[in-house]
Amino acid sequence: MAVRLLSGEVSELCLGKPELRWIAASATVSDALTALKRSGDSHVSVWSCGSGSSANSACVCVGKISVADVILFLCRGENLADPFKAFQVPVSDILPKGSPVIRHLEPNSSLLEAMDYILAGTQNLVIPIQNHMNSNSRKKFLNKPSAFTCARHNGHQQYCWLTQEDVVRFLLNSIGAFSPIPTSTIESLNVIDYDIMTVHYNEPASSVISYFYRALAEQTSVAVIDEDNKLIGEISPFTLACSDETAAAAIMALSAGDLLAYIDCGGPPEDLVQYMKKSLEERNLGGMLELMDEFFHSSMSSSSSSCSSDDESLSTRNVGTVRYYPARRSEAVVCSPGSSLVAVMIQALAHRVSCVWVVEEDHTLVGNVTFAEMLKVFRNVAGGRYSKPERVNSSKQ
Repeated sequence: MAVRLLSGEVSELCLGKPELRWIAASATVSDALTALKRSGDSHVSVWSCGSGSSANSACVCVGKISVADVILFLCRGENLADPFKAFQVPVSDILPKGSPVIRHLEPNSSLLEAMDYILAGTQNLVIPIQNHMNSNSRKKFLNKPSAFTCARHNGHQQYCWLTQEDVVRFLLNSIGAFSPIPTSTIESLNVIDYDIMTVHYNEPASSVISYFYRALAEQTSVAVIDEDNKLIGEISPFTLACSDETAAAAIMALSAGDLLAYIDCGGPPEDLVQYMKKSLEERNLGGMLELMDEFFHSSMSSSSSSCSSDDESLSTRNVGTVRYYPARRSEAVVCSPGSSLVAVMIQALAHRVSCVWVVEEDHTLVGNVTFAEMLKVFRNVAGGRYSKPERVNSSKQ
């Protein structure tokens, strides 16, 4: 029964999925931020369309972008002095280099095939969907700015995309087909990943920027620990994505522990903001300080007066006036080595995290369990062993 389930068409997972929103690869970073903040999505797809003959004019999804990508882009050495200039760079320039994390897949492809691509490093699978927008929906999207609309390419074909979380949720809904594996402990199933990224809470956050890039590439998180290797919190790509672009200044100015407080829900404490500004001044990072001042000034202005038009895009020096993201805590989700696989799956899905930290009774950090490790267990049920590929050197961004 489990093998039959995994052999089903991937289109079954697309039922009820929203139409994929997109920006053009030629759009600017500023356009990308506008699209992200209007949509409320954690990521927006990036598409490139050819020109000329029909064979070369097909549109292809070439990547995805989140606020976390923008934050790390602003932390690059060439952007520290003038982060505002960085907002005018084409979004294609900041997409990760190397193996693509996006793959197009036909709707009649099997779930097994989709899982194999995910386990090989694909993060999002772009699937054509059959239904077409009604006239009202079409008019609504055509009236949006050209840099941000619904993914309707290749003869007005619409698309959705599937993530690791979507596949894990689908498997959880059919968990009985895999009995008794889901009730086994994560330790006995050998799904605990001990090759984790940690940073001491007193260490500068800027010292582990390469870890943040790796977390983006592997869809995991960076653990913040104390001197006894006990878990304090996590810095995840999704937490950064729910922040704003001033998190780049926070990374350059704060320790890892203070960065947790800055990106936590409810907004940063005022004393931490003042400490940040002082730290940026001492490090001669005037561009980042100016970014903070501009953002907080714009935020206060937008809170006192509503935006007059949805079509108003972000200007070069006005990059933070719209923020629709829900708050996201940096508190880590934890389990024990004796937790069952199904219990960890439920934790991850309930808290919308891509990894769950494994700790001992005294809260000492052991490792983590990611969506990818979970999927490997179910993939092995159908036969064939998946070999973990070599890690992409994501620090070279």
